[in-house]
Amino acid sequence: MAADDLSTLLSIEFEVFGKVQGCFFTKYCKDLALQLGITGWVKNTKKGTIVGKLQGRKAELDQMIDWLTNTGSPGCKIERCELSNWVYLTRFDYNDFSIRF
Repeated sequence: MAADDLSTLLSIEFEVFGKVQGCFFTKYCKDLALQLGITGWVKNTKKGTIVGKLQGRKAELDQMIDWLTNTGSPGCKIERCELSNWVYLTRFDYNDFSIRF
């Protein structure tokens, strides 16, 4: 399978910096993930960032990463989004997408 194949299954961890708490960022993130068929989780951190793990096909992950980097929830101010631990998957580790506390 080619690495640039849009149907390739990937797992990616992310951290979003900026004014991203107190503006329903995790709720909007979950809603979009479910709409795109992405599994994983998202949560607020004590240091004011949002972290999570995304699993899905590259095409949908690209849309999600664009949202995490450039759009976000209404009223948020994203400074940057750091992506790490890119892993190829043969199957999902999660059945759905959840907000963790």
